[in-house]
Amino acid sequence: MKRILLSVPHMGGAEEGFVREAFASNWLSTVGPNIDAFEQEFTAKIGRPSVALASGTAALHLGLRLLGVGPGDEVVAPTLTFVASVNPIGYLGAKAVFVDSEASSWNLDPQLLSDFLAQRAARATLPKAVVVVHLYGQTADMDSIADVCARYEVPILEDAAEALGATYKGRQAGALAGVSAFSFNGNKIITTTGGGMLASSDRALVDRVRYWSTQAREPVLEYHHVEVGYNYRMSNVIAGIGRGQLQVLDARVAARRRVAYRYRDAFADLEALELMPQAPWGLHTNWLSVFTVGRQARVSRNELIRALDQAGVEARPVWKPMHLQPLFATAECVRGDVAAGVYEQGICLPSSSSMTDEEQQKVIDVVRTTMGTSR
Repeated sequence: MKRILLSVPHMGGAEEGFVREAFASNWLSTVGPNIDAFEQEFTAKIGRPSVALASGTAALHLGLRLLGVGPGDEVVAPTLTFVASVNPIGYLGAKAVFVDSEASSWNLDPQLLSDFLAQRAARATLPKAVVVVHLYGQTADMDSIADVCARYEVPILEDAAEALGATYKGRQAGALAGVSAFSFNGNKIITTTGGGMLASSDRALVDRVRYWSTQAREPVLEYHHVEVGYNYRMSNVIAGIGRGQLQVLDARVAARRRVAYRYRDAFADLEALELMPQAPWGLHTNWLSVFTVGRQARVSRNELIRALDQAGVEARPVWKPMHLQPLFATAECVRGDVAAGVYEQGICLPSSSSMTDEEQQKVIDVVRTTMGTSR
């Protein structure tokens, strides 16, 4: 059996046809029918205007710029996330302030955020914005967070890079704040090989991002520029892949959930191995199947990862919290013990929607054997 990877692209069949159309028509740059159609189809899926970009990071960068973030500003973000959620804060000359997770979802803790904003309001030093990340395909408690931010008039940028297809109280992830960002990286639940999307409830903001993402060129005959722009537009070729992938999104979500719950059932008798919390407020896509290895286990999380690697299985730790990264050694963090504990014990198991039952059974067998509980 070939090496079992953590999360791989899974084509649905229609993608190749859209890509061929791009080549046949010679629409090979950052304009063309696939881009227009992908944006329209994505807009229909999540219910708000969207613009296709070169990456999810680009979407976060321009989303923060839309919210007015600039040099010297502070932006709140969860400490338990991938660095791409935070790096764009630095691109704009601002600095991140990190907030711990709540144990019930591993996402940004609304109570800690409330306490922090209350303290800052008393000092008249409120942050410019709050980035909310939906971790591993599970939404944060957005109503609670939105209530807190509205109280202090601090805008939210919703990072839904890991959560396309998830819901919160019946609403789509990425449609829960004024501005949101998505990723179509190769390991995501659907992919364009690379790429992202920015969405907003305000079409004028989406149009602004479309302008910035094409070098902020003014709509006149000559090459005329009055603002800083970026080469952030998605190409018509990979937009074709996105169109095909969007057609199978619901099936990919269902498959990822089956993978996670098969693991959960297979490990049900193991007290030391537990699926990440499944918050009650919506549909969790389980983009990655994430478990915690309890301290009572006979092996550590890292020992389990090494055993899986030796057996030809890729597994990874959960994201290392930002406040533990040398890059952010001087950044302020509100607590951090929940995120640190999750990082210490969390393991991401192979979660591809294309993974066969035989491949998953191999992962299950290696985990159980390593933990001394084969059956």
